[in-house]
Amino acid sequence: MKIAISGKGGVGKTTLCALLAKEAASQGKRVFAVDADPNPTLALALGFPEEITPLVELQELMEERLGSLEGFLRLNPKVDDIPERFAYEKDGIKLLVMGPIRQGGGGCACPQNTFLKSLLQHLVLERDELILLDFEAGLEPLGRATAQGVDALLIVVEPDGGSIVTARRICILAQQLGIKRIFAVANKIREPGELRAIEENLEFSVIGALPYSEALRVAGPTALSDREIRHQVQTILESVQQPSVI
Repeated sequence: MKIAISGKGGVGKTTLCALLAKEAASQGKRVFAVDADPNPTLALALGFPEEITPLVELQELMEERLGSLEGFLRLNPKVDDIPERFAYEKDGIKLLVMGPIRQGGGGCACPQNTFLKSLLQHLVLERDELILLDFEAGLEPLGRATAQGVDALLIVVEPDGGSIVTARRICILAQQLGIKRIFAVANKIREPGELRAIEENLEFSVIGALPYSEALRVAGPTALSDREIRHQVQTILESVQQPSVI
């Protein structure tokens, strides 16, 4: 199962990714979490002790796999050994910090894009763990072939107009890329009217609603000890793995 997670900045994408990873690992699933956000904080959310340098910043690795970054490049770099060599593991969760993939002219050089996109395609199409992909608000890292290998996209939405508009835009882009199963997860819900507003303004299903929680804001995924939060995370995991969910 390959699950991508996106949404407007600050809505709680990384928190949801970490919650899902911890819950799945507690159920005995093999979990591989991938941080592809420009501001990589998934390691912190998962409780990894060391600061992890994103792959995109490892100059020697880039040159080893791509050749000269200023000359001729290998268009199909070797990446199949990268997950085992560079993933960190804790509490049954493997973590790979990729760093962001940018569109041309977006501040990330083409050689690094070539490497990261090849790695992402390998993770989505050839690995057999539960893969959780923590993306930024857009879906720039996903080419069409890779996107079609994603089993589901979760768009995190909080109860404000900007978040809802961003969710709609992400949904349209995902559909254009060929992702067929697109769901919303409402976050920071304080009262039922906020959840209704999200449901009424989206054209795809809301499969979970995380309450606003000071414990979750402060403690992150350790808040799984909260019964309501854990129930919602379990519901999201179960729902996204059911082919019948529309």
